[in-house]
Amino acid sequence: MVCMESLLCDEVCPSSPAVTTEPIPGINFGSKSYCRSISMYTTKEEYEQALTICMEKEKSYMPEPNYLDNLCSNNLVIARLKSIQWFIKSSSRLNLSPGTVFYAANYLDRFISTNHCNGWKYFMVELVSIACLSIASKFSDTYNPSLLEIQMEDLEHLFEPSTIQRVEMMVLNALGWRLASTTAYSYLELFSWFLDSLKPQLHEEIIALLNNLLLRAISDSKFLDYRPSVVAISALRCSLDKIQLSAAISDNAYLTCLTSLLDNYQKGELVKCHKMMEEQYSSVDCLHRLRDHGDFHYCPSSPTTQF
Repeated sequence: MVCMESLLCDEVCPSSPAVTTEPIPGINFGSKSYCRSISMYTTKEEYEQALTICMEKEKSYMPEPNYLDNLCSNNLVIARLKSIQWFIKSSSRLNLSPGTVFYAANYLDRFISTNHCNGWKYFMVELVSIACLSIASKFSDTYNPSLLEIQMEDLEHLFEPSTIQRVEMMVLNALGWRLASTTAYSYLELFSWFLDSLKPQLHEEIIALLNNLLLRAISDSKFLDYRPSVVAISALRCSLDKIQLSAAISDNAYLTCLTSLLDNYQKGELVKCHKMMEEQYSSVDCLHRLRDHGDFHYCPSSPTTQF
C-alpha cells in the first residue's frame, strides 16, 4: 500500500483546467487503422476457435464484481467518464493505436475496482489515468510518448514523471502484470473475418460505426455490467441494423454463429445490452446530457487516502 500523501508534493495545478465536453463521434486516430483489412483467419473453424478462446479469456480481464456500484458509491462515474474522454482525445493527438484506448480503460477499471479507498479525489483518478495510458501505449504501440507529452493537453493537474512512474508500478502490481486484456475492441479483428466479404465501402462504414458504438460503450459506465463479447456483438448487431444489412447477410447466419457461443445467461444479457445500445444510439448523446445537466468538475473533498 502506497500513501497518496507521498505523491502530493509533486502535484501542480494549472491555472486554467481544461475538460472536454466534445461528443465521441468523429474521433480520428490519425494514420492508425481501426483493424486490419484482411483477417488472419482463413477458415470458419479457425475463426470459431479464436472467438471461443477470446470469450474464455475475457472474464479474467474484467473489473471486480460490483464495480459499477463501487463507482457510484464513490462518486466516480463522472471522473471515470472524463478519463475515458481524455484517453480518446490523447490517443488521437499522439497518433496511438485505437486499441490503446481500450487497454487504458481496462487497466483503469481493473485498478479502481481492486482498490477500495477511504475516498477518492479527482487528482488521484487523473494520476492513475495518466499511468494507465502510459502503460497501454508501451504495451500496444511502437511509438511511446514521453510522460510530458502525454500530459500536454486537457488535464487539470500536472505530475512529475517520477510520480507517474511510481503509480505505474502500483498499477502493474495491482493488475498482476497481466496487460494483454481481452476488450470489446479485441473482437473487431475477429469480426473482420466476416466483414472482409463485404464491399470495401461497406466494410469501412461498418468498422467506423462499430468503433463509434464501442467508444460510446466504454464511456458509459452502465455497460461495465456486460462482458466485452456481449458489448461487441451488440455493437455489431446495431451496426448491421443501421446500415440495413442484418437481413441480407445469410439470414443473420453470422450473428447466429456468434450468439451460439454464448450460454443462456449471456444471451439474456445480450438482449438487454443490445436494447440499451440502441437506445443510446438514438438518444441525445450522453456527453451532451452531462454537459447540459451535470458538473464535469468533480473534485470533492475527502480524507487522506491510501491505495
